[in-house]
Amino acid sequence: MADRQGALAIDCLPGPGREAVSGAVPASVVAATRRTGRSAQRTVRRLIVYALLFVLVVIAATGLGGLLGRLAVTGSELIADDVSGLALSLAFTLIGAPLALLLWWAVWRRLGEGAERSSVAWALYVAGIYVLSLLIAASSILGAMASLVGGEQVQWRLSLAAGVAWAAVWAWHVWIVRHGLKSPTRLAGVPAVLGSVLGLVIGVGGAVSALALLFDAALLGAGASVGRPWWLSGLQTLIWATGGSLLWWWHWKYAGVRRLRGGLADVALITAGVLGAGILALGGAGVALFVVLRLLFDPADAIEILLEPLGPAVAAAAVGSIVWVYHRGIARERPGSAGHGGRLVTSGVALVAAASGVGVIVNATLAITTAPLAGSGVRSLLLGGISSLAVGGPVWWLAWRPRDQTRAGEPWLNARRVYLLAVFGLSAVAAVITLLVIGFRLFEFALDDVFGGSLIDRIRAPLGLLAATGLAAGYHFAAWRRDREILAAAGQPRQRNIGHVILVTGSDSGPLQRAIGEATGAGVTVWARADAGDTAGNGAEAAGPGGMLETRLIAALAGVSGNRVLVIVAPGGSIETIPLLG
Repeated sequence: MADRQGALAIDCLPGPGREAVSGAVPASVVAATRRTGRSAQRTVRRLIVYALLFVLVVIAATGLGGLLGRLAVTGSELIADDVSGLALSLAFTLIGAPLALLLWWAVWRRLGEGAERSSVAWALYVAGIYVLSLLIAASSILGAMASLVGGEQVQWRLSLAAGVAWAAVWAWHVWIVRHGLKSPTRLAGVPAVLGSVLGLVIGVGGAVSALALLFDAALLGAGASVGRPWWLSGLQTLIWATGGSLLWWWHWKYAGVRRLRGGLADVALITAGVLGAGILALGGAGVALFVVLRLLFDPADAIEILLEPLGPAVAAAAVGSIVWVYHRGIARERPGSAGHGGRLVTSGVALVAAASGVGVIVNATLAITTAPLAGSGVRSLLLGGISSLAVGGPVWWLAWRPRDQTRAGEPWLNARRVYLLAVFGLSAVAAVITLLVIGFRLFEFALDDVFGGSLIDRIRAPLGLLAATGLAAGYHFAAWRRDREILAAAGQPRQRNIGHVILVTGSDSGPLQRAIGEATGAGVTVWARADAGDTAGNGAEAAGPGGMLETRLIAALAGVSGNRVLVIVAPGGSIETIPLLG
């Protein structure tokens, strides 16, 4: 009886009360849970489907490439001697390809939905298979052309067959990327950006190899290439350089990578075009100068040995400089972080080269000081440090411009301060590690009774590194403090007397929001008036007798303090500020 009375009492309660007493879950919670569950299921489904599609496409392309290769090599005699290989190619083609097409048809039908087209899984699949197919197709086709030039009759046919199969996959996904209704809406520019980077890497590598062979032939004579003419190897590397350059140009111009701004496009521009090319150019120039210095001041080895690294070094410096200068110019044209990033990355690369030179010079100087009759090895070490400093120092000076006075209004000041902190932090960490190494060497020297040797010989290498990192850390920390003093002198940090502002105004609230944020540093919530139009304009009606509305608003907030402040802007331009409790 008591249980029935209790149940009756619960049934008489209103809906929320009845749900709370009886332990029932509210309908809104149930609906939210169902939506979350469906969203998670869709995400997992997409990941599984697109991963499976990726694997099936790879399997089908691999099998088709194998079959085409057998047809190209053996004609109608398919089996030849490799029965297992033929069986694998047949299985991949006749089973994997139909499954891939069937799954693709199912996926393609669903891509008319906006949620499917905008999913990250679809975008990742397209980008991944695009880059993979382009990489395999380009390397296979270019390798086939190089093998054909070199007279390899079988290898070029196998490579060409694999390249044709993967080129078909790549062309298929190029069509998908350019499809107006079903192409990915997320990460849309990723395939083209990665394709341009791939083409740039292949083209630069081929160009450096071709020029290195040409310079070696000029410096060391045509007999430097043993067993085959030097021009044949040069022609093969030139094929790679031309193919990579065409790939880069196609993505850069036709696919529109040149017009992309922000995100991965800027990262690729700075990383590949500025950082990678800068390292290549400075490294090649440093080695070339080192060879020249050795020829002048340390000609102990044979001339052929001394000149051996000169050709690749000059080629790397020439190609890297061209790529570097071009991409730095592109970065300068772009507003925001790309332009600043190109300058900072250039100065960072040059700083590493110059600091390395300083460390090596200190190392070699200590060796010469302790052993005045030091041999050719120490002189080579000293010349290496001088060449690194001579190459990196001027480039760092031109990129960083240490004589330029930093101004508070410069748009790149924040990026510069982050760069200064990063260099100071990395240099400080390297200095601490080097100090530990020096301490270890000191204790080892004091406790070791078996092995002799000079203490300077044991610590001169870490001591040189400590000198370089200490100089870098000290300079960049001083520059960071100077920038902070400039910012402080330009405008003292304001005291935040207001935590949050609730602004009640007309439709155009943007200027007032910015004025409140700049004056108080507080967050702003805008409530639009229903009885007013544009109360934040610059006209006479909104400005009122006191002048600009923004100016009078800042004056009205002067002296007001509170966790929350209500600001009411009337249609006539009058302003009322009300500090709120809580």
